[in-house]
Amino acid sequence: MSIGVHNIGQGCVTCLDHDEHYILTFPNGYGRQVNALTGIFIFNALSILTVPWIELGGECSISCSKTGYNASIVFHTKPFYGGKKHRITAEIFSPNDKKPFCSIEGEWNGVMYAKYSTGENAVFIDTKKMPTIKKKVRKLEDQDDFESRCLWKDVTYNLK
Repeated sequence: MSIGVHNIGQGCVTCLDHDEHYILTFPNGYGRQVNALTGIFIFNALSILTVPWIELGGECSISCSKTGYNASIVFHTKPFYGGKKHRITAEIFSPNDKKPFCSIEGEWNGVMYAKYSTGENAVFIDTKKMPTIKKKVRKLEDQDDFESRCLWKDVTYNLK
């Protein structure tokens, strides 16, 4: 049993310190809960529901028009039998190169490892050790009508 959401469109992230703008696409989102057949007792099958989980799946990309760097990212969904949740693989490309200078794999909500074209291997990022940084958002009255917080303000209010 599951539900899937296909995210369409793209987002823009601005890195103010470097005056860089990144265009990115989004992975799909899935809410999962799988029935696990655990045994047969006198013609009856006992089915136990697993703990539900959210996962991301599919391909997305990130590109910077100023630098020309880009990345291709794949969020892997958990196979029906075995496998791990939250796996990710990615390749990062220099401008005008078709071969990646860095490949990344791991868990998007855990530790990701980088393998560089030089042969060097390193921890790319450990999300469990990252500090929480309060986001900076313009006041609602300063936002355009179709900016996310302004557009969804009534829904957010009613959910609270």
